Amino acid sequence: MTTENKALEQTELNIGIVALTDCAPLVMAKHLGLFEKWGLDVNLHTQHSWATVRDRLHTDLLDAAQVLAPMPFASTLGLNSAKCDVINAFNLSMNGNGITLSIALFDQIKKLNHGKEPSLPLDSSWIKQLVLNRQKNDEPKLRFAAVYPYSCHFFQLRDWLSLAGINVDNDIEIIFIPPTEMTTALENNEIDSFCVGTPWNTKAVRAGIGATVITSCDIWQEAPEKVLAVTKKWQQKNPNTFLAMLAAVQQACEWLDSIANRFEAARVLQTYLDESLDVIAPSLIGSCLTTKDGMPREIPAYNRFISKDANLPQLSQGRVLLDKMILANQLPKDFTQAMKQQLLKDVYRPDLYQEMLNLKK
Repeated sequence: MTTENKALEQTELNIGIVALTDCAPLVMAKHLGLFEKWGLDVNLHTQHSWATVRDRLHTDLLDAAQVLAPMPFASTLGLNSAKCDVINAFNLSMNGNGITLSIALFDQIKKLNHGKEPSLPLDSSWIKQLVLNRQKNDEPKLRFAAVYPYSCHFFQLRDWLSLAGINVDNDIEIIFIPPTEMTTALENNEIDSFCVGTPWNTKAVRAGIGATVITSCDIWQEAPEKVLAVTKKWQQKNPNTFLAMLAAVQQACEWLDSIANRFEAARVLQTYLDESLDVIAPSLIGSCLTTKDGMPREIPAYNRFISKDANLPQLSQGRVLLDKMILANQLPKDFTQAMKQQLLKDVYRPDLYQEMLNLKK
């Protein structure tokens, strides 16, 4: 564990994170002194929204950042922002999201189910019935929230609702809200439901304002959620520093494989998330709170930071995300197969991940 033969081009780094449970690898790499062992002095900067993370990464105010898995594609294509070449050589986390309904909406489903709570994970056909009832009675559309247009949250929400034949572009409304604002929006009846990463689902359940009815583990199998992104320009200027950063975060992910360590991580995360231990800890130890008085669901992979090849950015994962972006009409009409292959090659860098593993040995 040394970089003696690989002089670091830059030793002080500013890394952006968002107040979510899956910033744990970066937080623990700092807390455990792993960055320091690799010769790095890292400052973690909590950002309010994903758009802020994007803008600060693009303009070199951040050297690296925890970002949503589809974001490097959006940045490189210049979607909703100036074009900036961003690469992904490291998956920070898998899974981690949940869909939470307002208590009022959950009670409507219970009423349809003769006063009984529906079985979980929730079949979206219940939402379809509510949509049809609203259309019949000329009532406002249900309003769902996701965290960012180019996010697994948005795609998972669309996939889940589409299973019941809901036209997500016409039958409902989807808006975008920063993760930390989700519970307030739900409590103020500004939205009927949200898809967000932990701990914000748990917070809504603890507060008695929401019911978490399904997780991303139920919708997709082992999907990359957050990645550690840098601009292509920064990586080319700081190749050794980049590898040292990846090595430190890889060791943090390995440390997070232990459930006992995860409880310690929950304790440390309190400072960064400004939330209590009983809100942060459940998902880290594989527990999905459903309703305030209901039985939690056991979801062992709710937050996954490491497993076989979990941290390796695989081209197959990128292809799935690009296909979801196409289904959501987010890519240009003339986006060809050749363009897709070139984008994958530009953004996904498993070669750099492998280079880090060789350095770490």
